[in-house]
Amino acid sequence: MTQGSDGKDAFLGSAMQFMQSGQNMAQQFMAYLGQAGSASSAVDPEALTALQKKYMEQQTALWQAVLAKQQGQEQAFKVAAEPGDRRFAAPEWHDSPVFDYLHQAYLLNTQYLKALVETIPASDEKAKERLRFVARQVTDAMSPANFAATNPEFIKLALETQGQSITDGINNLLEDFERGRMATTDESVFEVGRNVATAEGAVVFENDLMQLIQYAPLTPKVGATPLVVVPPCINKFYIMDLQPENSLIRFMVEQGNTVFLVSWRNPTEDCGHLTWDDYLEGGPITALRVAREIAKVKQVNTLGFCVGGTILTSALAVLKARGDEAAVSLTLLTTLLDFSEPGEIGLFIDEQGLVMREATIGQGGLLPARDLQNTFSFLRANDLVWNYVQSKYLKGQKPPAFDLLYWNSDSTNLPGPFACWYMRNLYLDNNLRTPGKLTMCGEKIDLKTLKMPVYLLATREDHIVPWRSSYLGTKLLGGKKRFVLGASGHIAGVINPASKNKRSFWINDNLRGGPEAWLAAAEEKPGSWWNDWAAWLKPMTGSLRAPRSPGSVKYKPIEPAPGRYVKERVI
Repeated sequence: MTQGSDGKDAFLGSAMQFMQSGQNMAQQFMAYLGQAGSASSAVDPEALTALQKKYMEQQTALWQAVLAKQQGQEQAFKVAAEPGDRRFAAPEWHDSPVFDYLHQAYLLNTQYLKALVETIPASDEKAKERLRFVARQVTDAMSPANFAATNPEFIKLALETQGQSITDGINNLLEDFERGRMATTDESVFEVGRNVATAEGAVVFENDLMQLIQYAPLTPKVGATPLVVVPPCINKFYIMDLQPENSLIRFMVEQGNTVFLVSWRNPTEDCGHLTWDDYLEGGPITALRVAREIAKVKQVNTLGFCVGGTILTSALAVLKARGDEAAVSLTLLTTLLDFSEPGEIGLFIDEQGLVMREATIGQGGLLPARDLQNTFSFLRANDLVWNYVQSKYLKGQKPPAFDLLYWNSDSTNLPGPFACWYMRNLYLDNNLRTPGKLTMCGEKIDLKTLKMPVYLLATREDHIVPWRSSYLGTKLLGGKKRFVLGASGHIAGVINPASKNKRSFWINDNLRGGPEAWLAAAEEKPGSWWNDWAAWLKPMTGSLRAPRSPGSVKYKPIEPAPGRYVKERVI
């Protein structure tokens, strides 16, 4: 930018445009609320006037501060990004007065829209959270980092590469267009069964819904009581078995457990009729029966992850109602049983939308994997969507190979009747917490009848299963509970290898109060929760005996682990 009057006039014009852009963004948001039927007209006019006045004063102060910086003076007013927001960390955003002003003006616009949301009346907290979510989606999408003309990193790289980065970005876009989705890692590097999901074992049983894997022993002696693992059915099980060094499955086996794992089938159109009851009967109830027959025991230890934990707990309650106490213990990892505060996923589920789904896929059909993946991605849009728009399409970069992101892209469908029942009875109506309210597989469900010891792990930064909501599950189960809070999020907090001894976790045996009281008195322990869980489980693994190869005379191995079900991909 020139230092003359023409440059100052152009800079002033740009400043005025971005001052107006915040107002326009807010007006568009209010118009959206009007179309959606929200009570945007009930905003307190005095509060709105005060908010607009503050916003204009801040924008004016910002323009003056950046102009002063251009003239070599100290910038007295700055707008900082929120902690963890790295979109504007590159020096190009700060070296040029134009882009320095541009990104700070955007941050002010974002603050303005967030404050505006708080002035809008809402019928309840869920409605307010939905407004906050929509506002975040709008501001995230409008970031100047997402557009070629307003991203100085794009401009600099294009000049340095003589336009090659632009060509590469277009090619990346075309490749993803042909793929039908945005690839967030180099998928050519990974292959299920070759360098992910490599724990040794065999499929010892299968039906139309799942394969049951029994893993090969790694210790000279094993506990007589095996461990049956039920992962979520909304994605592939091998998040628990990515690489040997971070494989939770391998860790379980190394502790002397005989481990059985449910590998859910990736549903196709012929599975579109399957219900919640089908998943319980054909999944954990069958897996528990087969595992007990192979191990020749009456009871097993059990572990469920995320929705797999909800399914497993429901199945155990069904079996209890039938007089079958199948489990010695129950471990639940980032699992919801009480859905009164389900987090941001609950924002996608309302009566109107669910009635439409029930009338369509609820009668038979699939909830496509792409819909599920998009939903989870936009919960963290800056990290899982716009970050790749910038790096792949603007800068022409190829994403590096990362096993976790490969797993994240390996999505699964859900049968429509199953998904609709799950959303209706758990997320929307929260019926599982009420004894006798739900009938599953012909049995009235009461979680209080489950008297086995329970280990519940939640993670502090989980945006899918908020830890305070997971804590509420301690009030529903009848046995002795141990609640542990891990660091990090839904995946990184669970897949935290003991060998690396990173992060920390919190413990507190007093579960009489609410989650805040629990945390206030909790003790922080360094390292992984894995060792804490292994020590908790050890007394319930039974007497030691020589290990056996997977399968039995009745249940002969069908194929090596990880089996063919987990290798089925959908577009």
